[in-house]
Amino acid sequence: MADRLVVLHRGILPHNAAGIESLADTVYATEEELPHLLPGADTLLCWHSITPAVEAAWPADPSSAPGWVHVASAGVDSLLFPALVDNPRVVLTNSRGVYDRPIAEYVLGLILALAKDFPGTWEHQRRREWRPRDSERIDGRTVLVWGTGPIGRAVARLLRAVGMRVSAVGRTECAEDPDFGTVHALSGLRPALAAADYVVLAAPLTAATRGMVDASVLASMKPGARLVNVGRGGLVDEEALVRHLTDGRLAGAALDVFAQEPLPAASPLWDLPGVIVSPHTAGEVTGWRDDLADLFLDNLTRRAEGRELRNVVDKERGYVREVRGG
Repeated sequence: MADRLVVLHRGILPHNAAGIESLADTVYATEEELPHLLPGADTLLCWHSITPAVEAAWPADPSSAPGWVHVASAGVDSLLFPALVDNPRVVLTNSRGVYDRPIAEYVLGLILALAKDFPGTWEHQRRREWRPRDSERIDGRTVLVWGTGPIGRAVARLLRAVGMRVSAVGRTECAEDPDFGTVHALSGLRPALAAADYVVLAAPLTAATRGMVDASVLASMKPGARLVNVGRGGLVDEEALVRHLTDGRLAGAALDVFAQEPLPAASPLWDLPGVIVSPHTAGEVTGWRDDLADLFLDNLTRRAEGRELRNVVDKERGYVREVRGG
């Protein structure tokens, strides 16, 4: 008998729905329908991942909860609620690998936009003003990547390829990492921050990382440095960031993720000079939904055949554990 699969969606369905339906008894649920359809399901596919709807709909009876939850994102923070984390029956998988290169390309684009002041150029164009000016090099500039997972590694490889000097902050110190060169432990964070022209956040949001970029961390950054966040908005104390941008200690920031999304219209981040705001789209490139769907179908096939699933998340840590150190 085929497993019962619930697909949580917001109108857009996987391109390979027919293949998915051939392997599972599939029903499609909106957030409003989920509380009625989730109990008793074997599998839940969170096709749209950043939502509190799953926790709200989660069955009170642990035996009625799905045994496998897959999320169409790299981050799983919206699913790390106690009833799911503490249920040993529930396996959680994510879409690690789909976003690595697209996000790395986006980070490079953001750094170029900041260094070359593309927003200023576009504003001059809009005003029909011919204003030649110097811009900054990125070759030889120092980048500190906070987060040593696959996205952080893809970022490091691409930035090193254009001549930037890259190191990282991770759980485990390493002097000869193949992607980062040096991985600093948290105990060595302050000197690394003080030396970096750009700090790129690519860490997952967990209990340990929430609010990790606070006022003291921002104050430890090199004067004139810039912050790039493609991880999660909850990593950063946004009020402290606004203060450091307003007083000029930091030269700018490029932010794709925010504590509250959509970013409220009243947020000062919209208007601050040197700040680039984008709507959580760093990983969304042509065909990205197809890649997400293909990964899930591969895992669904593995489950049907009794094979090990890909991208199993350590629910206590909140991410897929690395095989290598870092």
